[in-house]
Amino acid sequence: MQVLRCSPRKEILSLNVSLGRGGEACVYAVPSDNNLVAKIYHKPTTAHADKLQAMLANPPENPTASLGHISIAWPEDLLRAADGKNIILGFLMPRIQGMRPIIDFYNPRTRRQHCPLFNYQYLLRTARNLAAAFAALHASGYCIGDVNESNILVSDTALVTLIDTDSFQVLDPSSNVVYRCPVGKPEFTPPELQNKTFAQHDREISHDLFGLAVLVFQLLMEGTHPFSGIFQGAIEPPPYEARIASGHFTYSQKRYVPYLPTPIAPPWEILHPSLQELFVRCFEDGHNNPLLRPSAQTWLSAIAEAEDSLITCTTNPQHRYNNHIRSCPWCERTVRLGGRDPFPSHRAIEAREHLQPRIKRKKHYTQTPHFPQRTMSPHSANYWQPVITPSGTSYKPSKKSKLYPIICCLLGFGLLGYADIMIKFTQPLVTQNAYTQQTLKSRQTINKLSFADYYQQGYTAYKDRDYEKAIASFTGAIEQEPTHARAIVNRGNARYNMKDYEGAVVDYSAALKINPNQTKALVNRGNARYMLAEYSNDPDLEYNLAIADYNRAIGLDSNEIEAYIRRGIVRTQMAKYSGESQQAYKKAIADFTHAIKLNVSKAEAYFQRGVVYYQIAQYSSNYEQEYHQAIADFNQALAISPKLAKVYLKRGMVRYELAQYGGSESNKNQAKAVEDIQASAKFFLEQDDMDNYQQALSNMCVVIENKCDPLFQSSSNVEKTN
Repeated sequence: MQVLRCSPRKEILSLNVSLGRGGEACVYAVPSDNNLVAKIYHKPTTAHADKLQAMLANPPENPTASLGHISIAWPEDLLRAADGKNIILGFLMPRIQGMRPIIDFYNPRTRRQHCPLFNYQYLLRTARNLAAAFAALHASGYCIGDVNESNILVSDTALVTLIDTDSFQVLDPSSNVVYRCPVGKPEFTPPELQNKTFAQHDREISHDLFGLAVLVFQLLMEGTHPFSGIFQGAIEPPPYEARIASGHFTYSQKRYVPYLPTPIAPPWEILHPSLQELFVRCFEDGHNNPLLRPSAQTWLSAIAEAEDSLITCTTNPQHRYNNHIRSCPWCERTVRLGGRDPFPSHRAIEAREHLQPRIKRKKHYTQTPHFPQRTMSPHSANYWQPVITPSGTSYKPSKKSKLYPIICCLLGFGLLGYADIMIKFTQPLVTQNAYTQQTLKSRQTINKLSFADYYQQGYTAYKDRDYEKAIASFTGAIEQEPTHARAIVNRGNARYNMKDYEGAVVDYSAALKINPNQTKALVNRGNARYMLAEYSNDPDLEYNLAIADYNRAIGLDSNEIEAYIRRGIVRTQMAKYSGESQQAYKKAIADFTHAIKLNVSKAEAYFQRGVVYYQIAQYSSNYEQEYHQAIADFNQALAISPKLAKVYLKRGMVRYELAQYGGSESNKNQAKAVEDIQASAKFFLEQDDMDNYQQALSNMCVVIENKCDPLFQSSSNVEKTN
């Protein structure tokens, strides 16, 4: 594709290398400037053009411009059609490299893997930089609108960059036209906008401030959402949007809410008192009066105060905490997490102890987690991850590549040490300029490697779950061998795991054009289309396309077990909304049964068939028989794979529901339900799957009448010591 760049001089750009693809646009590398990328809309409109021109005419202040870092990836130039029609097709924007989504830093597991020296001081500095970026945007009259974790990147030195800026809400001062942000994520949406059509509402700065507070809370509370907690009601726990709409801030100080903090969350008292006050102002006072929510500038000042009051633990220098706490909360948390230190020491990192499995407790597991928040959604219960398979040709990495991890490790330690020094040197400047931050952005240079080296790098990165790096490496390999189908499939797998399902479909389709007989590419494309259905206005279309892919894969290889299982899962999902649900459920059961015939050791097929029997039981007059068939399948799945936590959770649900019907087996079913959900919580915790662990705890609260009191004894003890 060729486009025309108009400034600083006219230049024809040939855009051939795609870096990513979304529902609205595709991003390309700019061959003449490695510091820029081009974003080209699939269907450019006059609204796109007018909005971009308004943005270019009034750019916000960059909080870290004097230090060479880009805090807001704002459009820099328009790109027009090269055929002389002068149509605006897209724009140029800064290329952001060497940064990761903010969730990788507030999620303890990914932080431990990718940047283990990123301690609590860096989390505070990240929150501070984030508030500075919000303040700069709001000062120029812009609203982000769709505040969420995927549009915020963070460096390993706590620098922040806001991306996807062309989706922000923009007011054109010259015409007084508001270009709205039509999307939003419920977990970051304020109560007054819940269940509203975003395209019909102008966003306000107060709306952004709710999302900012959620992100700051997650940064400082180990990824805990401020509205997550153990539900104390007798019905299924409401989703986040309902909790937010009701103002049920879990840590409420002024009103009763039907939630208790989850046992694995850090205690509320770990937060600096000034920050506690701001969270209460935002989530309680601001519930009925959004104007009471703290501004970004207010957050900036309070976070700076919290950072100034940090002290260092005498046991582990990586443990930093505020001086209002009497003892180190991170040492206590390490014990509670079975030895998994949220901020491991230098010695532990050097010995790679921070990546070892949790220390198993010697005592029998006694915590009593409680029943599903709700029936596991198809996207959590049936979550599938594409498996990368190396080609028949093995690629030997060059000898130099063995030095890369050592060099990168040394550079990483050096950067973190340098950032500590910069924090101290820039501290006086903060009082003069609230936006002044800590360090310069490092620039990465990419050396040209051979196809084999790129491929091996991508394969290694994929195994390490560094999917962003895997995409970049496989892209390098594909540039050298554009018809290498396996490299394209592997890049599609990495995109799938980055939740870029549209990009994954594009890659699988490209690979199938090269080799139409790749059954794995067909199955993977079907999986991506199944996931796309969640975001589609026409989910049935995506479901049917997925089934067509599975049908084609089975036509090529009648023994392709994965295609049968996945087709059964899609049919199960479609049955929920079908007028002929029973017939659809029977087709799904037939798929799982056939998969079992092909491989009697396929635990997933037994589990999914059990899920279908369970769903049929909800509407069957012969519910007891369907429940028992479900339990039989769950039993078989656990006989094959005894640590499948999701199977224990689902079997516990079935047994609990059977107990509710009464009868002579009621007490026995109730006791077994408790045992199953306890087992599921145990295995989720061992696997560091904290989201599902919390779900198991929530489920148990519905099953046990004492409402999880034993779970919170340890939490209350921690609070007393603080």
